[in-house]
Amino acid sequence: MEPALEMVLPAVTNVVAGVVAAPDRKDIVHHYIQHHVLYHVADGNPSAWNLPFIRVQALDVFRNDGVMLALALLLLVAGFAFLYRRQQGDVPRGWSNLLELFVVFVRNQVVQPYFPEQDARRFAPVFCTFFFLILTLNLLGLCPLFSAATSNINVTGGLALVAGAFMVGVTIWQKGVRGFLRTFVPTGAPWILLPVLVPVEVISFFSRVFALAIRLFANVLAGHILIFALLSMVVLFGWLASPIILLVVGIYFFEIFMSFLQAYIFSLLAAIFIGQMAYEGH
Repeated sequence: MEPALEMVLPAVTNVVAGVVAAPDRKDIVHHYIQHHVLYHVADGNPSAWNLPFIRVQALDVFRNDGVMLALALLLLVAGFAFLYRRQQGDVPRGWSNLLELFVVFVRNQVVQPYFPEQDARRFAPVFCTFFFLILTLNLLGLCPLFSAATSNINVTGGLALVAGAFMVGVTIWQKGVRGFLRTFVPTGAPWILLPVLVPVEVISFFSRVFALAIRLFANVLAGHILIFALLSMVVLFGWLASPIILLVVGIYFFEIFMSFLQAYIFSLLAAIFIGQMAYEGH
């Protein structure tokens, strides 16, 4: 289990167990929620979901975030290759038209406002990769018995580090090493304040990378914990808690919308951070 989940999930199960169970049943409810309801975001060795009227067998391989990352990359490559082979002529049709809509949106709304036009076209594939990879991971995480890789701080941290590497690389490519180092020196600041301001600027740079990682991780994790905390009511009470199913379905569709939104926000923030650092004043 990830360190963050080790702290969060016991608290969730304790709260739910305390609300829905009598004191003499609290340990039983806690065990049931921990090992059956929160299965795909918790570690352990359960091999199935024991729902009220169905038993769903789990595949442990899909609980590995590395496998989910590889699966997302495979789906993206295969999907793009399939659409490319089916494309006839210069006018996109069907799914290719939908794909072009997202690509143009990322290029025009995410990249171009913060990059010069020529460089915006050059770096648009980078931000399209961020967008589609995070979107695919988010949607896979909503599939039953699949791990939500973007609720793992190691995955979101890795994506944030890639964005941070682009911040450094694009700035050095645009301004040179000296220009990159000068970005940590505020323009027009009195020299006597530089010993204070330079460390602040360095911390600000690392805080941007940290914010990218934590923001995506926390939002995805919170959504999944909410869904499974509500599903625990259904598992415990069966049809008596059926009205909660409607609420869960509503939240589930909202999480699909949030999957798109989180992919967009991560790509947008990465573009803003890189553009501000490499193209100051653009």
